[in-house]
Amino acid sequence: MATYDKGILGGFSGKVGSVIGTRWRGKNVMRSLPAPSNKVPTTAQVEQRLRFAAAVRFLNPIKSVVSRYFGSNQQDKSIYNLATSYFIREVVIPDGSGGFTIDYPRVLISKGDLQSLANPAAAPAAGEQITLTWEDNSGQGFAQADDLLIAIGYVESLNRALIFNDGIQRDATTDTLQFPAYLAGMEVQLYATFVTADEKEAATSVYLGAVTLI
Repeated sequence: MATYDKGILGGFSGKVGSVIGTRWRGKNVMRSLPAPSNKVPTTAQVEQRLRFAAAVRFLNPIKSVVSRYFGSNQQDKSIYNLATSYFIREVVIPDGSGGFTIDYPRVLISKGDLQSLANPAAAPAAGEQITLTWEDNSGQGFAQADDLLIAIGYVESLNRALIFNDGIQRDATTDTLQFPAYLAGMEVQLYATFVTADEKEAATSVYLGAVTLI
C-alpha cells in the first residue's frame, strides 16, 4: 500500500487497471488488487457479512435521510457509515433460522440533540392514510416552532420506504401521511423526527409502531 498527496491524476477512488485508489485515515491511498482467496470464511466472517447485508438492505431505501441526519462525520467515517455500524451492532438480530432480520423498535433514522416528538401517536385512516399527532414542545431544549417533521414508513414485504418531508412544522401538532393505494392492507413500520428549519440539526427519531393501512 502506498500513500500520495498529489500525483499526475490527483486523488481518485475506485479501480484503475490493477490499482485501487481510496481514502484511508485522511490520506489518499493506492493499493494493488487483492489476490483471489480460496480460504473458507469463518463462522464469524459469515455472520458479519449477513449482518451487513441485512443492515444495508434496510438502509438503502432511506439513505437520503440517514446520510444527512445520523449525527456528524467522525474522522474518515461518513454519516452513512456511522448509521451502518449502528445498525449492524444494535438493530440487526438473528431471525431464528440462521439468518438475520431488523429489530424495528431499535431503528433510528436520525440522531441529534434537537428535541424530538412529544407524546406522538399514529392511527390508520381510510384511504391508505396514517394520521400522526404530537404535542407542541417548542421552547424545550433547542426545539423551535418552525422545526420540520420528517416521517418514514417502511414496508418490509416490499423493502420499500416512503419518506414524508412536506414542510410540516412542530407547532402544527398533526400531519396526514398519504400512502399509495396499492399498499392497502399492508403493515407499515413508522418513524418520525424533527430537523431545524435550515436542516442543519436533527433530533433522535422515535418509533411509532407498526400500522396496517386501511
